[in-house]
Order: sequence, then C-alpha cells, then structure tokens
Amino acid sequence: EAHATLRRDGAVVYPTETFYGRGARALSYPAVAGVARLKGRDAGKPIALIVADEAMLARVVARVPAPARRLAAAFWPGPLTLVLPAHADLPPALTGGSGMIGVRVSSHPVAHALVTALGEPLTATSANPGGDAPALDVAEARRYFGEAVAYVGGGRLAGGLGSTVLLVADDAARVIRRGATSIDALRRVLGTTPLSQS
Repeated sequence: EAHATLRRDGAVVYPTETFYGRGARALSYPAVAGVARLKGRDAGKPIALIVADEAMLARVVARVPAPARRLAAAFWPGPLTLVLPAHADLPPALTGGSGMIGVRVSSHPVAHALVTALGEPLTATSANPGGDAPALDVAEARRYFGEAVAYVGGGRLAGGLGSTVLLVADDAARVIRRGATSIDALRRVLGTTPLSQS
C-alpha cells in the first residue's frame, strides 16, 4: 500500500531512528510539492532525503567530498545527515535554493526497507505540521494528517535527538544542527579536516 501511494506521487508516514518521517518520491516534482504543502513548510527551507546506498546517493548529489566519504563509511546507516552539492535537476523545493542537499542512510529497518524496495530516494521531513511536535507513533501522525497520507507502522519510537546535520566541503565541515551523532565522534573521523559549529 505504501509503495502504491508513493508511485502515485502521494506521501507516506514511516518510522525512523527517532521520530516518524514523511516520505515522498524525492525525484518527483509533484510529490515534493505535496510534501511541502502538507508540512506547511517555508519555501526557502530545504527538505532532507534518505537513500539506500551509494548508487542512490549519486542520483541526488553532484559530488561527494573526501571528508564526506569518510563520514558516510563511519556513520551510515545512522543519524547523520550530510549536506552536499546537489544535482541541478532536483526539484527546487528540496534544496531551498541553496544548491545543496541533505542526505543520509537510515538505520531503522523499516525506513531502509521502504527506500530500498522503492528504488528511489525518499524525502525525510518529520511527520508533523510546521511548529508542532514530531510524531512518535502512527496515532499521533494520523491526528496531524488524517487520511491524506499512507502509514507504515513501527511501534512507539524513542524520540530524543534527530540526526546531526553536517555541511561538508573538501577542506572543512560545519555543524548545521546538533543531533544524535556526537561532535567528538565526528572530529575523530574528520581528523585534520576542520569542524566548526553554527
């Protein structure tokens, strides 16, 4: 049912490591527009993605700097979103006009299975309208979205910190948002690559 909804450019709510997310086909302009509309998202605010593997990553990013490769090898699958140069043909709502795209590989088995079976990147916004608390279970998400989306259950989630968001270039990295992957762990993998914090 979830895949049929996605193929029709609809949205699904699915579990991730911390909160439920809202997913749609990231390469479909109508699907991405629908996510932004339901979320009530500001036009300039980017939409992060989950991918299944490096091959799928290559469909959305123009290049992967060497520090980002080290980080992906160390922390994926897991709660680390890498912000990288985006392919120019992505739906503009994904990048918010920045030319960059946030991407990760989820360690939640349901999220990973969903994107793997779909064979395309999925959007990964939290399952809540802008300004409301992210949903920790399907019942909470359903109160937000009703029957406007399909639901993939995964029980009650733990919540806590979302993914750490890290902007990565060839010679430096910058923390956009602190999250579940610690700064100390990032520094250990980055080595001599400077890491700054917003």
